[in-house]
Amino acid sequence: MKTWKRIRDGQETPWVPERADAIPLEEYPRPQMVRSDWYCLNGLWEYAVCCRELEHPKDWDGEILVPFALETAASGVKRPLLPEDRLWYRRTFAIREHWKGKRILLNFEAVDWECRCLVNGHEAGFHRGGYVPFSFDISPFLKEGENELILSVWDPTDSHWQQRGKQVLNPKMCFYTATSGIWQTVWMEAVPMENSIESLKMTPDADASILELTVCAREAGEIRIRALTGSSVVAECRGISGEPLELHMDHPELWSPDNPFLYDLEIELVSPAGGQVTDRVESYFAMRKISRAPGRTGDATVFLNDEPVFLHGPLDQGYWPESGMTAPSEEALLFDLEKSRSLGFNMIRKHIKVECRRWYYHADRLGLMIIQDMMCSGFEGNRNLLYFTLGQRVNDTRKRHQRIANRSTQESREDFERELGEVMNHLHNYPSIVIWCPFNESWGQFDASRIGGIVKKRDPSRLVDETSGWFDQWGGDFLSRHIYIRKLRKPRKKDSRVFFISEYGGYNLQVQGHLWDENHKFGYRMYKNREALEAAYTSLIRNQLIPLIERGLGAAVYTQMSDVEIESNGYFTYDRKVCKMDEGLILQLNRDIYAAFKGREIR
Repeated sequence: MKTWKRIRDGQETPWVPERADAIPLEEYPRPQMVRSDWYCLNGLWEYAVCCRELEHPKDWDGEILVPFALETAASGVKRPLLPEDRLWYRRTFAIREHWKGKRILLNFEAVDWECRCLVNGHEAGFHRGGYVPFSFDISPFLKEGENELILSVWDPTDSHWQQRGKQVLNPKMCFYTATSGIWQTVWMEAVPMENSIESLKMTPDADASILELTVCAREAGEIRIRALTGSSVVAECRGISGEPLELHMDHPELWSPDNPFLYDLEIELVSPAGGQVTDRVESYFAMRKISRAPGRTGDATVFLNDEPVFLHGPLDQGYWPESGMTAPSEEALLFDLEKSRSLGFNMIRKHIKVECRRWYYHADRLGLMIIQDMMCSGFEGNRNLLYFTLGQRVNDTRKRHQRIANRSTQESREDFERELGEVMNHLHNYPSIVIWCPFNESWGQFDASRIGGIVKKRDPSRLVDETSGWFDQWGGDFLSRHIYIRKLRKPRKKDSRVFFISEYGGYNLQVQGHLWDENHKFGYRMYKNREALEAAYTSLIRNQLIPLIERGLGAAVYTQMSDVEIESNGYFTYDRKVCKMDEGLILQLNRDIYAAFKGREIR
């Protein structure tokens, strides 16, 4: 069996994993429900790639560095997983002495796509879906000493209808190398045997100065809640698990990009016999309100805490050259977020991907508003592109369109709705998320009006960009357009929704020595040098975007934060080592954008 060896192949960020004995991404993975007693299982595992039908690998191929996907250099493997293959993982572990007598939960932050878990030869659980965390109670299968953990994974990528975003087996244009198997942290925690807290749901009501809160436990029990700022308790309440509670805040401090204020939260589960605390978790929350209403000019406008706000930020796809969809380290994870703030952006559009929970925590902490896309089943559509280019009306409830959108089967449509609900539940508590986007450019789009209505009903506390870019069904909170190559312009028709250029720009500059593939490129407009790019970008903002603000533009997303594979249209190169324009220029142009919007709203 081959031992792990770092692969030096192609681009690398400054945070590339160097050593096999280091534990990658070992920070606590669930910031909104913290228990102090946990154990990270990231690190070296054995792996094997076998025929999909094989019940168990005969031999192990070597070592893989978890949580990096099989296809990445950071994993130490860097090979594709084909639809006819099955990927196997194996490692051993021992339970800590003080965990005996407790329930042991095995937590996977993300595994793509379908997996089966065995502990000491016993099936511990099965899961489908590539983007949402899941847990198995492995207590019944544990023994003294070393325990064996095996995970088998099947990931058909774009040969199937599951939600996969931009992953393909043959990368090209704006479609990227696949991510298969474990791609986020694996960890264990011990919880009380008798009863424990399982989940939290928190929704701020800034108008009423109330945090609506539901704490679910394994069994019914009394819940005690305290909100704090530093060591000072500012609000308290108690009730029964599973029932809605209200935490009344006295003159709450509101969260915004200028003041990303977070309250700490302590939650205790109390035993009915004797009043002893049986479980305790720590969390945080923010008080904020996002809404849509007419601004001073009469145009539909986004309001944050009842103040008009213009949203401007980059499209962020969250890919890394050595590690795919997994950030190579916590420092790397922070880089894009902190740079977005220092460049003057107040928003990020998280594009067709769900990040790890720590990413959203840092967005909350730093004060970035997030537009969260739902993953899709991929783009099947030269015909859809033709319809869009010709301006044809598309009814996305018809079977013909659903076939083109890769939604011809009932199973595919049901899977999308199931995972959409899971993603919304999973991310509900993060105050930074202000907009849900279920469909992008017709990719997997079906019944958008109905789906958008479901999203709004499930979470009325946020706005909805129902169909970003293409094939508007006249629902949601935004008239959402993608404009590349052509001049930015406002649609002629009147619309009661917020005018939103949800993608624009995409200006390309290839920086030699910082390219994924020097022989291939993809982009909309190519520039030869930094000076030409800066001049074009400045003209785009000052002569096209800012004039549209006066005519009612309410938000805009520039493509994009960094290059991704052969796309070279980022503010930063794919390795994050070069910013292609002067950072002071980008900051000043953002200030000009907000000043233009403020001028519109005070006149």
